[in-house]
Amino acid sequence: MRYGYWMPVFGGWLRNVEEENMQPTWDYVKRLAIRSEAIGFDLALIAELNLNDIKGEHAPSLDAWSTAAALAAVTYSQELMVAVRPTFHNPALLAKQAANIDHISKGRLSLNVVSSWWKDEATKYGVGFEQHDDRYARTAEWLTILNGVWSQDGFSHQGKYYQVANNTLQPKPLSQPRPPLYAGGESETAKDLISSTCDGYVMHGDSPDTISVRIRDMKERREKKGLPPMQFGVAAYSIIRNTTQAVKKELERITNVQPGSPGYNNYQQWLAGTQLEQKVSLEDYSVSNRGLRSGLVGTPAQVEDQIGAFESAGVDFFLLQCSPQLEEMERFADLLIRKKQPAL
Repeated sequence: MRYGYWMPVFGGWLRNVEEENMQPTWDYVKRLAIRSEAIGFDLALIAELNLNDIKGEHAPSLDAWSTAAALAAVTYSQELMVAVRPTFHNPALLAKQAANIDHISKGRLSLNVVSSWWKDEATKYGVGFEQHDDRYARTAEWLTILNGVWSQDGFSHQGKYYQVANNTLQPKPLSQPRPPLYAGGESETAKDLISSTCDGYVMHGDSPDTISVRIRDMKERREKKGLPPMQFGVAAYSIIRNTTQAVKKELERITNVQPGSPGYNNYQQWLAGTQLEQKVSLEDYSVSNRGLRSGLVGTPAQVEDQIGAFESAGVDFFLLQCSPQLEEMERFADLLIRKKQPAL
C-alpha cells in the first residue's frame, strides 16, 4: 500500500471550521511536502481550483501548476500528482509545462485529469463551460494531443475542440513512455474514457465493498480493451484516536456544516455538475471527496483493519485528508506507516 495525501492548497478540508492551522501559502506546503517525505508519504495530490470551494469563493487558494513546479525543486522522492482540467489548459502548452516539471522533479510528475464541474468558476475566469458529456469529449481530444506531442515531433491534429499543426515539443518528458495519467469519475462516459486512456483510477471515498465492485468493473473494461492493469487509489479522511469517545467527539466537530456558511454555498451546484452513483449527504460533503465514507476513522487497530480490507479489495494507494494536516499525518505515520516498515 502506498500512502499519499492531498496538498491543502485551499487552507484545509473542513467546510465548517474557519481556521484549520494550515495556511494556503508556499511556506506551509513546502514544509508539509518536505516533512511528509521524511515520515513515509510517497505521493502528493495538488488539486486545481481557481476559486476556493472549501472555505468560500473569496478565500485564498494556491495555483496548482506553479506550486507543483516549486515543490519539484525541493522534494526528492515523492510523486507529484497534479490535477489538470482540460477546459482551463491548451493541451500542447500544458504538455510543454508538464514536461519541464517532469525534468525538474527527475521523473516524479503525474497528472490527475479532471473534467470540470464548477460553472461559476469557469464564468468568473472567462472559460467556457460545457455539459457533462461534452466536457468528456473535450477531455478525450485533449488527451490525444497530450500524448501526441509528448511522443513525437511533427504531430498534427485537427479536431472539434483543438487544432495543432506540425508541433515540436522538446525536451520530451523524462518519464517514459509518459508521465502517468490518473482520473476519476462515476458516470458511464467517465469510466469508458478512463479505462481507455489512463494509467490509474482515483475514487471518492467509499466502503471497501463498494470500492471492490468499482475496481472489478474497471479491470474488466481494461481486459476487454486489451490494456495493461491500472493502479487504483481512494480518497479518505483520517481520524485516529485512542478511544471511541475521542473519535466521536472529533467527528461531531467536523461535520456540523450549517446552511448559509461559505462552505455550503456551492453544495447544490456541485451536485448539479456531477453524475454520481450514490446520493451525497451534507455530512458526506462536510469534508472533501466523500473522505469519511472510507472509514479510516477509529482507534489505530480499527483503522489498520480497514486498510487491510481496502488492500484485499485491490486498492494500491490512499489519498489522505486530515485536519490539521501535518499534525494528523505525523500521527498516522507513527501509528501505521512506520509500524509496517521493515527493520534495517
